[in-house]
Amino acid sequence: MAVAVVGMACRLPGARDPESFWELLMEGRDAVTDVPEGRWTLPRAVRGEDAPGAAPGIGRGGFLDHVDGFDADFFGISPREAAAMDPQQRLMLELSWEALEDAGIVPGELRGSRTGVFAGVMADDYATLARRLGPEALTRHSVTGLHRGVIANRISFVLGLHGPSMAVDTGQSSSLVAVHTACESLRAGTSTLALAGGVNLNLAAESAVATSRFGALSPDGRCFTFDARANGYVRGEGAGVVLLKPLDRAVADGDDVYCVVLGGDVNNDGATDALTRPSAALQARVVRAAQRSSGVLPADVGYVELHGTGTRVGDPVEAEALGAVFAATRKPGQPLKVGSAKTNVGHLEGAAGIVGFIKAALCVSRGKLPPSLHFEHPNPAIAFDAWGLRVQRVAEAWPGQGRRVAGVSSFGMGGTNCHVVVAEAPPVPATPRPVGMQPDDGSVVLPFSAKSPTALRAQAGRLREYLERWPDAGPGEVARTLVTRRTTFEHWAVVSADDRTQALDALHALADSAPHTALTTGQTPTPARKLAFLFPGQGCQYPGMGRGLYGRLPVFTDALDDTCRALDEHLQHPLRDIILARPDTPQAQLLTRTDYTQP
Repeated sequence: MAVAVVGMACRLPGARDPESFWELLMEGRDAVTDVPEGRWTLPRAVRGEDAPGAAPGIGRGGFLDHVDGFDADFFGISPREAAAMDPQQRLMLELSWEALEDAGIVPGELRGSRTGVFAGVMADDYATLARRLGPEALTRHSVTGLHRGVIANRISFVLGLHGPSMAVDTGQSSSLVAVHTACESLRAGTSTLALAGGVNLNLAAESAVATSRFGALSPDGRCFTFDARANGYVRGEGAGVVLLKPLDRAVADGDDVYCVVLGGDVNNDGATDALTRPSAALQARVVRAAQRSSGVLPADVGYVELHGTGTRVGDPVEAEALGAVFAATRKPGQPLKVGSAKTNVGHLEGAAGIVGFIKAALCVSRGKLPPSLHFEHPNPAIAFDAWGLRVQRVAEAWPGQGRRVAGVSSFGMGGTNCHVVVAEAPPVPATPRPVGMQPDDGSVVLPFSAKSPTALRAQAGRLREYLERWPDAGPGEVARTLVTRRTTFEHWAVVSADDRTQALDALHALADSAPHTALTTGQTPTPARKLAFLFPGQGCQYPGMGRGLYGRLPVFTDALDDTCRALDEHLQHPLRDIILARPDTPQAQLLTRTDYTQP
């Protein structure tokens, strides 16, 4: 059974969502920086490369801004409990909500469903920071706040989800294994929907020093994937979540599909020369097994998103494994394109797999390949021509004309290998989409809400930014999304503007807490938000009432047609013709007669 990716969210170095991540990739930007001020402080002897006990490579990385920020009240979490929660929990909770909204699902509608949650994670730096403060700093929230398993469980609890809920730790392959496990749960029927992804935050200096002294970090602070300069990786942080759904259900529901997961596999290297030494034979085996489960041949694959850490041992082994699978299938002059997002954002360790997965999903969806950075001198230990491989160095269109298929690899330091196969979504028959909510006169109506005045202002700012960024976005479609595919909260605003420019001005005013003639705001207490029907009796009818909605909104049109059909058999003249009649016509005059006024 194929699995559809219907929603995505991510927070990565230099990118706050999948769209900005795609822009970063296509523009070939390197988001690696020096360690942000205040993140951690180390003695000069540790930071220096030549001093005894030094930890080379720890001064650079891919970092997020404001990892301490969290709207606890939005999720119904007390300030004290939020302070005790690992920021990894907070971030995954936020991204799960965003992934659902990206799929057009109101999160509250999933309460009680068998939606599964699968979170890849291997680090717990926040626990290290908490324990530095001593036993007296631990609270009754510390156990749940610091436990890695609760990263998934917290999402299930807050959203009321009844499917499987688990943290997956297979080292650096954790988040891709989480995606594969989620797909298997959907195929087995133990989940009806699944949130899957991973998170990694570099909060404690100790973890950076330990990784350096293990010998994994590049002193240069870059990932030179498949390059002769490969000497280790640079650490990154962030998170990503995807919403997965059986493809047939996604098609039936009319979902927008990023890509399809055709299959995957997981294995382990077993007994190699050392615990952390990878096996080319077992990596090749997991790729072949993933392709068999997907029903694709090696020749069908146009691109592979590498694990691609840029280490002296790992890169040649991964290349050899791919050569064993693909070399015999590549035609002369048509090598397999490969690349790694680690060159852009660093190695997110436990969350590395979801980064590569999201990149591959965007590639097959958009039919383009971004460049892999820092590749100038081919690694002499990699037989590129003999193994049929070529590092993607420039942004270009997807190779070939057939169905776009990509592989994604992720390998754990303990030997747990994962490979999944993704493809572009199959073509589906065009179905009529509901029309938007755009009035005929070109005016713009935008309703939205939030849990607090501060959040409402932030929502206005984001909405304005979106409309400016996408000038072709139809205001009617935006309004329909805001009404039907977003949760309604007690603090609300409605922009009712004459045109798009005035709407942008009103959003800007709200973001700045300023009044505007096109802006109305208010607050509705949550318990009072109920549906009511008003029956006004006689005297409120007028010629042409409803004409502006009829034919524009299918739900209104169908309901009025059904009602008129039921009544017409009791009337001399068709009721719809009378309702929609122009003023000063004989049919309009019938509205004053009781036998038509009442219906």
